[in-house]
Amino acid sequence: MQVAPNGRVFFIDHNTKNTSWIDPRTGRPSPLPNQNNLPNRRQQEDNLGPLPEGWEERVHTDGRIFFIDHNTRMTQWEDPRLSNPAIAGPAVPYSRDYKRKYEYLKSQLKKPSNVPSKFEIKVRRTSILEDSYRILSNVPRVDVLKTKLWIEFEGEAGLDYGGLSREWFFLLSREMFNPYYGLFEYSATDNYTLQINPFSGMCNEDHLRYFKFIGRVVGMAIYHGKLLDAFFIRPFYKMMLGKPISLKDMESVDSEYYNSLKWILENDPADLDLRFCVDEETFGLMHQRELKPGGAELPVTQENKLEYIELVIHGRFVLRIQPQMSAFMEGFNEIVPLTHIKIFDEHELELLIGGIGMIDVKDWKLNCVYKGDYHPNHIVIQWFWRVVLSFNNEMRARLLQFVTGTSRVPMNGFKELYGSNGPQSFTIEKWGTPNNYPRAHTCFNRLDLPPYESYQELREKLITAVDGADTSGFGGVD
Repeated sequence: MQVAPNGRVFFIDHNTKNTSWIDPRTGRPSPLPNQNNLPNRRQQEDNLGPLPEGWEERVHTDGRIFFIDHNTRMTQWEDPRLSNPAIAGPAVPYSRDYKRKYEYLKSQLKKPSNVPSKFEIKVRRTSILEDSYRILSNVPRVDVLKTKLWIEFEGEAGLDYGGLSREWFFLLSREMFNPYYGLFEYSATDNYTLQINPFSGMCNEDHLRYFKFIGRVVGMAIYHGKLLDAFFIRPFYKMMLGKPISLKDMESVDSEYYNSLKWILENDPADLDLRFCVDEETFGLMHQRELKPGGAELPVTQENKLEYIELVIHGRFVLRIQPQMSAFMEGFNEIVPLTHIKIFDEHELELLIGGIGMIDVKDWKLNCVYKGDYHPNHIVIQWFWRVVLSFNNEMRARLLQFVTGTSRVPMNGFKELYGSNGPQSFTIEKWGTPNNYPRAHTCFNRLDLPPYESYQELREKLITAVDGADTSGFGGVD
């Protein structure tokens, strides 16, 4: 009598050299192992939705789950739901043109001479914005920000081989762009797309210095190949590139305003009795602003409505934030010359700064490396990817941030992840015992995953580690 890897008892007949699940003493098969160990006996919160038509899910004798496609009479280990974008996330479109542009940009960002081998930034997590602002705003030479960054979080042990730098950029960007500080605000249509707050000066008298600092940080992120946790309205990227803003750009920012201007464009506005001025609200008070000298007396007609629309758009996106944007661009240009980013369009610039927000689990799994005794079809690895597939995009992003230091995916997907020594795939290594929690090495994009004995145990301990990364001692080890 022996025990299989999945915990089920089997029997060996040494006379015939055969094995069997049937107990020769009773004539009955041995019981299956604890059903909680099997991933298809998952809890309700793991519901991944139905399999594609004609597919069936079964459990192998060793406890691993596999899938049968009755349409083709084929079996496979991979869950077919990985190919469903609604479950696994949208596929990442590869852009060879973007990759060529990015490589050209990196070739133009030369390393400065006569600077130290590294620039140390020591900050407190609780005051990361204030500490970083003080350090970066008072550097004797801007070029020192282009040398190797050495990040240290006060009171924490850790050597920065790239992971802490990624985490610093990630956490700092969350604070810099937090509308709580009054420098940025959410657009009118959602609560995640950012735009500059035109009244930032009323919230912070040093707001222009902060915008210059933020420009430096964005430039540093591009220079050092890091991603920020922020997405801006499309006109912001166009202003960075010096491109004109169109009526279409307003649609995703303020759909009501867009529809009004679109109606004017397509119809005769004479009956609306409009003038070349707009009403604006400032802290609950309305005031009128002329779009051009004498605009309050100039009616909008069929002949001049295009000029009216252009002036409204220019005033809405450019004039109101001109000082802030100029300060931001000044800081950015100190690190990355503006001429170098002209090769990108506004969509590519958005991805250059913030990466991809939605995570494609299939691409993630395809570009994962395994170490120790783990391999793609190891039962613990199967459980891991099933847990990831059960997560929503927010939890997937938190897991990615726990392991790599950032929740963003590079433009061309997981195959372009970088570590401390250049390209570094997402890696899962067998480590520890089931009593341990998973741990991460952000500098190497590596997750140390203990060989848990059940799917539910893996799920619970992984969630605990990710949730407690900032406060409970489960954070990455660099």
